[in-house]
Amino acid sequence: MRFLRFFLLSAVAFLPFFSIAQAASSPRTALVEAILSEDASQQMEMVKKLADSNEPIVSQVLTAWRLSEVFIYEADDKKIPFLLDPQLNSDGAAKGARIADGEFIKDAEGKQIWFVQTELTPADTNSKLRKAIKTTLDFFSLADENPKVRRDATIKLGQEQNLEYIPNFEAKLTKETDKETIRALKEAIALTKLNEEKSETRITALKDLATLQSINSMNFLDEFLKKAKADGKVYTADEVRQAEATIDSIKNHIAVGNFVGTTFRGFSTAAVLLIAALGLAITFGLMGVINMAHGEIMAVGAYTAFVTQNLFKSWFGATGGKFDSYFIVALIMSFFTAAIVGLILERGIIRFLYKRPLESLLATWGVSLVLQQIFRSVFGAANVQVGSPSWLSGSFVVSDILFAYNRIFVIVFAVSIVYGTYLLLTKTSLGLQIRAVMQNRNMASCIGVRTDRVNMMTFAFGSGLAGMAGACMSQLANVGPSLGQNYIVDCFMVVVLGGVGNLAGTVSASMGVGVTNQILEPWLGAVLGKILVLGGIILFLQWRPSGLFATKSRSLD
Repeated sequence: MRFLRFFLLSAVAFLPFFSIAQAASSPRTALVEAILSEDASQQMEMVKKLADSNEPIVSQVLTAWRLSEVFIYEADDKKIPFLLDPQLNSDGAAKGARIADGEFIKDAEGKQIWFVQTELTPADTNSKLRKAIKTTLDFFSLADENPKVRRDATIKLGQEQNLEYIPNFEAKLTKETDKETIRALKEAIALTKLNEEKSETRITALKDLATLQSINSMNFLDEFLKKAKADGKVYTADEVRQAEATIDSIKNHIAVGNFVGTTFRGFSTAAVLLIAALGLAITFGLMGVINMAHGEIMAVGAYTAFVTQNLFKSWFGATGGKFDSYFIVALIMSFFTAAIVGLILERGIIRFLYKRPLESLLATWGVSLVLQQIFRSVFGAANVQVGSPSWLSGSFVVSDILFAYNRIFVIVFAVSIVYGTYLLLTKTSLGLQIRAVMQNRNMASCIGVRTDRVNMMTFAFGSGLAGMAGACMSQLANVGPSLGQNYIVDCFMVVVLGGVGNLAGTVSASMGVGVTNQILEPWLGAVLGKILVLGGIILFLQWRPSGLFATKSRSLD
């Protein structure tokens, strides 16, 4: 009992000292000491030590201090650092919140003091201190809840190649759970260790960068290689060879990534071509009509998506789940709007020009010019922008290759459209009638198929597909009056190369034309690349005049 009484009395006696020690180590106290210190180097050291703190007040005060928004109030020979309250009174004055405890500053009579902006005294800073604060804030970001913020801060700090950061990186590496941030930490450690004194450590760092395929380190590796070649006393021949091998490895990785990324973008463009060319192939194979207005019908779909987007924005605002559903509605509306325009075109002009290719070409070309002028008159000559809904925005990264969600959606949507068209042609009575008319119009008419009605329905369906292609294109590029002209040549190339009226041929040709265009354009330019593709198709048609997949049709025989 005597020992227990002694222990309790000792604890009570030392309690104030424990409290003082705890207060002295609190972030607010450390911030006050750093701000009031008159030794610049000591200030920087104290600021750097705050990097391990997870208190929001540290980030708030350091950010304000860096912007000269921490102020000093002097009373009774004491300096009190404080932040201004954001709420101003009618005179433009604000209360001051002490950094030490967050309470508002009061005068001797207990009344809160209001500070006028022009009479404030900012806490001293200089460029070195601001840089130290910035670095501390970046380290503070390594503990942020958002993995992207942690990853960006790691990359930024790693590029400083400061050896003092390595213990901090390694400590964060043991706690980090996000894969991309773990990779960024490993990259930052390896990049920083290029400045180590030991040659073995530098070689290990070079090997680590090669393993990580670190594209961010390319400039640093080039600089390292120059120094290694110039200074044989500090750097060894093994380091030069390893640096060259690392650079070559990363360059190969970049080349493979560029090829895969270009091919992926080519597939998304080919998917749009596929949807647009599908309708053109069916109508061309069925009616023998060269529809030069098919591109403008595609633009009708794109402008329908633009109008739908604006309607949803006015009804539900520019964000939120209801607004994000606009694109699904836009796809449906694009189909029906374009189908109605196609129906009017077929009933008004096309039906009088069946089997008269030259007349139909000239007539539909005139229609395309009229539609372009209507677009300019209604929507203006400049391009309009159709934004992606939130569920189509962004991308995911695989081995440094970006895969955009909107392009993936376009590819998946094109595949579903092809499958739906296949089912329509093979599993429905309308599809059976379409195939019968395509193979032999006269015989189909003799057995009771209403060829005129089939033509009308098919032309409207093909136009609807072009409209949906335009809506998809609005997610990949801006929408303008000349949108259709940019794709009509490619659509015809797909139809001719694939084989008139053949579904498999259209799919194959659209993939070939779309991907080849995407690969050639960066090297040769848009015009020369397209000319080269067109020349290749002409040469191919000399060998196979019916295209990749010739349609078996008695009428074509």
